[in-house]
Amino acid sequence: MLELTAQPLTPEAFAPFGDVIDTRTAEYFHINAGRTRRYHDLAKVETLGDEAHALISIFVSQPVEVPLTLEFLERHLQGSQAFMPLHEERFVIVVAPPGEEIDPQDVRAFVTDGRQGVNYRAGTWHAIQSVLEREGEFLVVDRGGAGNNCDEHPLSVCVSLS
Repeated sequence: MLELTAQPLTPEAFAPFGDVIDTRTAEYFHINAGRTRRYHDLAKVETLGDEAHALISIFVSQPVEVPLTLEFLERHLQGSQAFMPLHEERFVIVVAPPGEEIDPQDVRAFVTDGRQGVNYRAGTWHAIQSVLEREGEFLVVDRGGAGNNCDEHPLSVCVSLS
């Protein structure tokens, strides 16, 4: 079993897998007569393939126990997938670079601080939603359209927190 310790999520460490969504480190400009800060273009939404379109959903996830045991990672070859917590929920992220196989040496684990979201690039291997402490609600932006957009790869992983 692959054992990982989740590290704090930073844009630099997560860059090979996608984008960290965090208004605290992003540029903004004012709109709506100066009453609103717009944090513009925080992540690249990818929708590939026939009849592709962006979906906006809300996921409600039950908390996991730590150490977290996983039996597989999944990927979406035809689009990115973004998760933004709505109530400062912390969550564990397990990722591996795109490719047909997963090299255990390339698997990484991160833990958010509750105000960060992530956008997995198309093809990035990742664990299923793993919220900590309490039920979590997430705004999710991903791809809809024709074709299979979810592959699973068996991988036994145990994640602890630092």
